[in-house]
Amino acid sequence: MYAGYESSAGGGAAWELELRRLAATDDDMARGMFFQGTLDVVGFLGGEGAVARCKGVAGIWEINLLHMYPITRFLRMSSTAARLLAPQLEGFEGVLRRMGTQATVDFVASEFGRELMRTASGKPRLLLQSLGEAYLAAVTYGERYPLWTGETSARFIMRRDFMPAAYHEGVLHGVLEAVGAREVRVHGRQVGLLDSEYELSWK
Repeated sequence: MYAGYESSAGGGAAWELELRRLAATDDDMARGMFFQGTLDVVGFLGGEGAVARCKGVAGIWEINLLHMYPITRFLRMSSTAARLLAPQLEGFEGVLRRMGTQATVDFVASEFGRELMRTASGKPRLLLQSLGEAYLAAVTYGERYPLWTGETSARFIMRRDFMPAAYHEGVLHGVLEAVGAREVRVHGRQVGLLDSEYELSWK
């Protein structure tokens, strides 16, 4: 098991985001909706000064929601946002989880997210089966798929994804609730710098 993220305090977690940034290539991109979602969280909790700081660190001042931007810039923005908001949201992990939840809200509202919801037809299993393909409409990297552990449970695998487990805990919790699942439980763990697994259950 990879211990780097789960055992880190805020400074260590920030350093791990830097390691992830260094592992990225020029081909690793994410849509602007994720940048804007992070800025929405930052603006709500930290104000316009914090938003300007995050934009400056990322080197992006105007965001097109559908445009693809380097994931390296998103990692810079996320690290700064997490440091700024950590006192308000149960530390670094709390900020990342909130950012992941907001990412789900924005994704579900997008054309790609609406198509995913139509495909899922209110069924969590169909949602998880289609989620890997849906991710690739929003980012250019990684592999994601479920392994079924029961009728209402699964282990969701992510390989070569640049965001830590806490971020995707927010994403997965949010998307399962969006499709109508109740009593959702999500527990993620890092198994490598860019690899993570999530135990999911719902009713």
